[in-house]
Amino acid sequence: MFQEHLTEASRAIQAQFDAVLAGLGDLPVIHAMAHATLGGKRLRGFMVLESARLHGIDPSTAIWPATGIEALHAYSLVHDDLPCMDDDDLRRGAPTVHVKWDEATAVLAGDALQTLAFELVSNPAVGNGDVRADLALSLAQASGAKGMVLGQALDIAAETAASPLTLDEITALQRGKTGALIEWSATAGARMAQADLAPLQSYARALGLAFQIADDVLDVTSDAATMGKATGKDADAGKATFVSFLGLSEAKRRADDLVTEACDALSVYQAKADILRDAARFVVTRNT
Repeated sequence: MFQEHLTEASRAIQAQFDAVLAGLGDLPVIHAMAHATLGGKRLRGFMVLESARLHGIDPSTAIWPATGIEALHAYSLVHDDLPCMDDDDLRRGAPTVHVKWDEATAVLAGDALQTLAFELVSNPAVGNGDVRADLALSLAQASGAKGMVLGQALDIAAETAASPLTLDEITALQRGKTGALIEWSATAGARMAQADLAPLQSYARALGLAFQIADDVLDVTSDAATMGKATGKDADAGKATFVSFLGLSEAKRRADDLVTEACDALSVYQAKADILRDAARFVVTRNT
C-alpha cells in the first residue's frame, strides 16, 4: 500500500514539474532544472500529499506544495554536489548538473529551483492568503539560516573543527540539514487545513533523525551502483556521523527506536495514518 502511494505521488509530482517547466523556454538552465528534478524517492512530496489527505485537502491543491518541496530539495542537491561543496559527479544514478553542463549553469539552476519552490507553494490554488503566507514563511525558515542551510554550514565547519562533534551536536546539525525539510513536508497538510501541527511535528522530528541515521548506515554498508551516488565519502573525510559515534549496530537500533516514536506520535489519527507509519518503517529498511 505504501509503495503504491509513493509511486503515485512521484508520478503526480513529475507531471506537475513537466507542466510547470514546459512553459519556461528552451534554455540550458531550464533543461538543467528538469534534469535535477528527475528521479529520487520523492518522499518529501509524498509526505505533503499524505498529510494533506489526513486533513481532507484535495490532491489537486496539495500537489503545488508537494512539487514545491521537491523543487527546494532538488536545489539543495544541485548546490551540495558542486565542487566547492561535496564535489560529486553522480546523483540519482546520473551525472550531476555541473558535470553535465557547467558550474555556472548548476548555480543558476539551483537558484531557479529554490525560487520556483516558493512560487509553487504560493500559487493561488493552494488556498487563502493566510495559508499561502504560512507555507512560504515556514518553508523559508526550514530551508534557510534557521534550518537546512544552517545544518549544511555546521556540517562544513565540523570538517575543520579542532575536536569531533558530540552526539548532541551531530543531532542538532542533522535536525537542520535533513530534518527541517522533512518536518515542513509532514506538517504541510495541517498548515493547509489550519489544524494542529503538534502530532505531525513530533512524527517528523523522529522520522528526520531516523532518515539521517539510515543514510549514515547506507554510506558505510552500500555502494555507488545501488545508491546512485558516491558512498564512503563521510568516512574518508573523517566526518562525525551517527555510525562513527554510535557504531553500526547501535545506530541501527537508534533508528528503529525513532521509527517507533514517530509511529506513536500519530495515534491521534488512528488507522488513517497507517500509510505515514509505513513511510517511517520504509525509511530504515530502504536500500537507497
